[in-house]
Amino acid sequence: METPATANYLDCARRVIAIEREAVACLEGVLGPEFERAIDLILACKGRVITTGMGKAGHIARKVAATLASTGTPSFFVHPAEGVHGDLGMITAADVTLAFSHKGQTEEVLRLIPFLNYYQVPLIAVTSDPQSELARHAQVRLIIPIRQEACPLNLAPTASTTAMVALGDTIAMVLLEARGFKPEDYARFHPGGSLGRRLLTKVEDLMHKGEENPVVSPATPLRQAIVAMTSHKQLACTSVADEAGRLIGFFSDGDLRRYLAGGGMDMNKPIAELMTRSPKFVTPGTMAVKALEILREYKIIALPVCDDGHRLVGLVHLHDITRAGIS
Repeated sequence: METPATANYLDCARRVIAIEREAVACLEGVLGPEFERAIDLILACKGRVITTGMGKAGHIARKVAATLASTGTPSFFVHPAEGVHGDLGMITAADVTLAFSHKGQTEEVLRLIPFLNYYQVPLIAVTSDPQSELARHAQVRLIIPIRQEACPLNLAPTASTTAMVALGDTIAMVLLEARGFKPEDYARFHPGGSLGRRLLTKVEDLMHKGEENPVVSPATPLRQAIVAMTSHKQLACTSVADEAGRLIGFFSDGDLRRYLAGGGMDMNKPIAELMTRSPKFVTPGTMAVKALEILREYKIIALPVCDDGHRLVGLVHLHDITRAGIS
């Protein structure tokens, strides 16, 4: 049962969410000619998008820079206070500046303007006051119509910062689509993530090769084939190749179990009589996630790896792929 105090907590929470929801909804009014100018300016930029802001707006600017950089638009954050003490050397005439300031009167941000003007670095202002100093000096003005903060004292940046981050995300996503940015591009910027591993890792990055790749000839007795299968990090399988090194068959522990279950006991039997002929295989350039799909579809544990001449160059095991974090 709700207590009066609990009800007050929830009423307060609902009020905050309502105000911040309204702040984001008001961004629809920003989507006009000025927004299009901002996008065109960034797309034409030969350098980087330099984001800046002080205090909470600075935290938003730093986040927006990270989002832009990870979605195809080179960008980084310059702290305005550090900037006027030497870090302005990071900014070049080929760049575009995206500055965040709720009131548009933040002293540290305004002190960057003479430098930007001197080097003719375009300035895009994100502010709620079209008459502010920041807006007056900007080439493009994105005015966020914030009437009140979610803070009951109307002091702590809340609704304004929510609107800023939403507008920053909007800019980044419009640029992403305009550049034709694809999942493969995203993966290149995120090689440590699961998507990066799925889209960037190839069979050649994981396969066993050289002495780590068990291969026997068609005439090899079963006894020796078993030794080959079990002497390479417990791969429990071996490829079968002809004299030219071309793949002609494959033998796994599953094949062995089926032979023994059928009453077979001849350890001198040539592996050519027991192997799987015309086995599935992949090339070194096959994406590891594709190899994983083949393994799962055919319920097998490993795949021979062949070059364009069908010559064996390696072996990729199910465990190699899953250990790499690909699923």
